[in-house]
Amino acid sequence: YSDIEMPLLPVLLKMEQEGIKIDTQLLASESVDLAREIEDSRKEIIHLAGEEFNVASTKQLGHILFEKLGLPAAKKTKTGFSTDNDVLQNINHPIAPLILKFRELSKLKSTYVDAIPKLCGADERVHTTFNQALTNTGRLSSVNPNLQNIPIRTERGRQIRKAFISRDENYTLLSADYSQIELRIIAALCGEENMIKAFQNHEDIHRSTAAKVFNVPIEEVTKEQRSNAKTVNFGIIYGQGAFGLADNLGISRTEAKEIIDNYKKEFNGITKYMDDTINFAREHGYVQTVSGRRRYLKDINSANAVVRGAAERNAVNAPIQG
Repeated sequence: YSDIEMPLLPVLLKMEQEGIKIDTQLLASESVDLAREIEDSRKEIIHLAGEEFNVASTKQLGHILFEKLGLPAAKKTKTGFSTDNDVLQNINHPIAPLILKFRELSKLKSTYVDAIPKLCGADERVHTTFNQALTNTGRLSSVNPNLQNIPIRTERGRQIRKAFISRDENYTLLSADYSQIELRIIAALCGEENMIKAFQNHEDIHRSTAAKVFNVPIEEVTKEQRSNAKTVNFGIIYGQGAFGLADNLGISRTEAKEIIDNYKKEFNGITKYMDDTINFAREHGYVQTVSGRRRYLKDINSANAVVRGAAERNAVNAPIQG
């Protein structure tokens, strides 16, 4: 509280007062483009459905997909068929990707492109509010608007981010990021020598992980092995098991279990840290960061394996994220 949170307060206050300038013209033009794309997607969906209906209505969409087109329904809710994105991603029909696209574009338009300009002050800047004590892990969060979840992986998301600009030609926006910060933290927390050595030698951490896990010389690591090792590196931090890894990599559960077992053998410091952390949580009902921020986990001793598993993943992750 006294060494971290209080000294941060005036900094956040200054950031909120300063705000960030928005290129409203860029967003206005983006809104027009999105409206056109959304309408094109809607027309294609209607054409494939063979009748006019409200694409945004989950009830009507469920009727079209599972009753009219006879596609296999994954799950039913109290109100009808589930048309969640994860359900749509598993439907093998050209209408599914179009609905996903329609939803993604509609969300971008309503949540960001049309909403952000309305939140600008007379200075053409957005003044978000930063919360220090809202998230369970202790990370900062941002509201009105939330500036932390603007998509970056899609071309459209990147386009929206271009609307955040410096106040005039005398200023420059600088983007800075820590390199592999979470992996460095976990290596430090658990004193994992293999990982620390890789960082100290300025190695590509995912490549050196792949070399260890797949038992090949570092120079012979393939692109696919590196990509798999990267998934494992980040998955382990979030307590991912064989089922989740198999799903992410599109491999069998047996293969995924083998990769995880090899990982735990090569990086046994991490395994010990995870086990010790979960045991501490079971005994005390919370975990804490190096600076003493606690996260209480009421379900850590739950009789329900699914609920308990989620609490265990949070136990492993909270001291790293926090």
